Amino acid sequence: DVQLQASGGGLVQAGGSLRLSCAVSGAPFNDYAIGWFRQAPGKEREAISFIQTINGSKYYADSVKGRFTISRDNAKNTVYLQMNSLKPEDTAVYYCAAGSNYGLGHYIERGGMDYWGKGTQVTVSS
Repeated sequence: DVQLQASGGGLVQAGGSLRLSCAVSGAPFNDYAIGWFRQAPGKEREAISFIQTINGSKYYADSVKGRFTISRDNAKNTVYLQMNSLKPEDTAVYYCAAGSNYGLGHYIERGGMDYWGKGTQVTVSS
């Protein structure tokens, strides 16, 4: 089975940066849609970025566009989320997830990611 583990969260001041990592194991890192999601207490889960591992196609939600950058290292079976210019409203638990059956458009529009990892806490202070 596919396992994903998000890491790299922590406490940072507003305006600072963090880089999250999503390590994928249990299956070849050939062609997945990998998404980053976040959820703050009492709020709905928000999809913030996706990448297709085979070709690097990317998507960003408006809330993070221009500040966050998603990338992948296929040799390391890892997807990264570089988060710059962090704001207090970015505070959330961040999760990565994988979709194996469709391209980015499907998961962006419809959700239904197949595999989920445990989240990592990001806290941005002001």
